[in-house]
Amino acid sequence: MHIYHFKKGTEICNYSYPNNILAIKLNRQRLVVCLEESIYIHNIKDLKLLKKLLSTPSNPSGLCALSISPSISYLAYPGSSTTGEIIMYDTKSLTVVSMIPAHDSPLAALTFSASATKLATASERGTVIRVFSVSEGSRLYEFRRGMKRYVSISSLAFSPEGLFLCASSNTETVHIFKLEQLRPSAEEQAASWTSYVGKMFSAASSYLPAQVTDMMSQDRAFATVHLLTSGQSNVCTLAMIQKLPRLLVAMADGQLYIYNVDPVEGGECLLAHKHRIFGADDDQSEDTNPERSEITTPAQLPPSYAETAALPGSGPITATLTGYSEDGGAKYGEVIPEHEFAAGPVSLDDENEFPPINSCRDGTGSGQGRSL
Repeated sequence: MHIYHFKKGTEICNYSYPNNILAIKLNRQRLVVCLEESIYIHNIKDLKLLKKLLSTPSNPSGLCALSISPSISYLAYPGSSTTGEIIMYDTKSLTVVSMIPAHDSPLAALTFSASATKLATASERGTVIRVFSVSEGSRLYEFRRGMKRYVSISSLAFSPEGLFLCASSNTETVHIFKLEQLRPSAEEQAASWTSYVGKMFSAASSYLPAQVTDMMSQDRAFATVHLLTSGQSNVCTLAMIQKLPRLLVAMADGQLYIYNVDPVEGGECLLAHKHRIFGADDDQSEDTNPERSEITTPAQLPPSYAETAALPGSGPITATLTGYSEDGGAKYGEVIPEHEFAAGPVSLDDENEFPPINSCRDGTGSGQGRSL
């Protein structure tokens, strides 16, 4: 693993591990490296190794999640290779917090909310998505993605305020769920005939199989997106762009789709923009839909944050922390500016950027040192 200074484009340090690195997660406090049967936790400020979690259950996909909250630094990873158990680990105190029996089948996806109060999970079956309380380990919500077929969930993501949860898979549909439980008042409940039916189901639940009662209590998608293709690897996320909620879906072929989300009515989301992150626009000549052909990258936009950060610094940097590595990486001599470790998350002004990235089209720009 090589750590680079984003702005200078130079190496800070490097680490070597006994097996292939499957995933890297980091927040303002910790950097976590996940191998198939072990996890390494580093201090983000000096990059020293704090803890080795050895002999963890086999995790060939490197599945894990690290919270991004400034005050809480929890790591969630599979506690079993045969069931959907989750180990909740505090990377600050370096102790196990809890174990959550999330699913009967092995885990396929994990993600924390921005506040680190909720954890969303999906199993390899891909039909049910659950949301748990991080502090108590109790189940808060359960959503049914589908019933007809098992799918492979590729990503889960909360919206910034934690009200919505999106899920993408190897199918053509992306689901958005709303995390709220609307409870009618006592008067409305007494006067409604549906409440009577609900009471009947509640009374009968003790006589019905658990699978039936669970299905009766599961909520459906609040909004959906139907992608143009299926079967491709993809990642989805929810973000506020230009003060409006958007769903972003990045595809393995280099396309980034941005959809408008109606936070009140939900329903089918409309495609707002399509961007080419990398690769060639081979489909431009084949697209004959006049409406879709108008959805292109804006001709001229101000430099993005990534481009601005890659420019040479205008003044000297006062540094107090030196890079470190077990195999002599400190000799590279790079130091980490103290101001880069702010207490809270970085907030970027995206009012003039849509999306917050815009020009990586040919892959030959000033991208030195842009990756971990």
